[in-house]
Amino acid sequence: MRRADRLFRLVQILRRGKLITAASLAEELEISTRTVYRDIKDLICSGVPVEGEAGVGYLLYEGYDLPPLMFDPEELEALAFGMTMVQAWADPKLARAATDVLQKIESVLPDPLRPRLAKPSLVAHGDALPEPITIDVGDLRLAIRSQAKVLLNYRDGKGDKSQRVLWPLGLQLYRAIWMLGAWCELRQGFRVFRLDRIEQMIVLKEEFPHERGKTHDDFLRHLERESSA
Repeated sequence: MRRADRLFRLVQILRRGKLITAASLAEELEISTRTVYRDIKDLICSGVPVEGEAGVGYLLYEGYDLPPLMFDPEELEALAFGMTMVQAWADPKLARAATDVLQKIESVLPDPLRPRLAKPSLVAHGDALPEPITIDVGDLRLAIRSQAKVLLNYRDGKGDKSQRVLWPLGLQLYRAIWMLGAWCELRQGFRVFRLDRIEQMIVLKEEFPHERGKTHDDFLRHLERESSA
């Protein structure tokens, strides 16, 4: 483990707010107690407010915040690639949020690392959606977060149309197709809907309850059972 990573983990452990001995720190970090003492001393010298002493234990003053995180090249590559996927495949609101995230991270990076984020070597392109999505996916994501029911006019794969009141639970991107997992009041069961087949959507003022057997976790378990059947 790199020393910087070890010091970061050490601070994270101390932030738990409980007195912890050097021996316990050494065991959790898989280092010697001598190294713990040295790292604690280095943290104190760098201005981290560690309180305690050898033989008693250590803790961190409440309210201490870590400085901005640094990333190694692999982490930056993963981050940049993930953000380009969001920019390419998500709705415009989420894509703009991904751009803002990248700009915030870039602003705190050392100069040598900034090009890795600004000009990533791994890029996702978003020109392969089979059909355009006409609804506002940002509104749908808000409905999921606020547990608001939605009214859909939907067209299935055969072209048959129906109107449904749904409890929207989560979105999944599967083979370039955005899918909505939901509890359907019409069918009284879990259903999956392609976003590109939703012709109209209205977010209702009525909220749906967090009801056992109808949650997002229940939906995911339902999918697992379906796939293994």
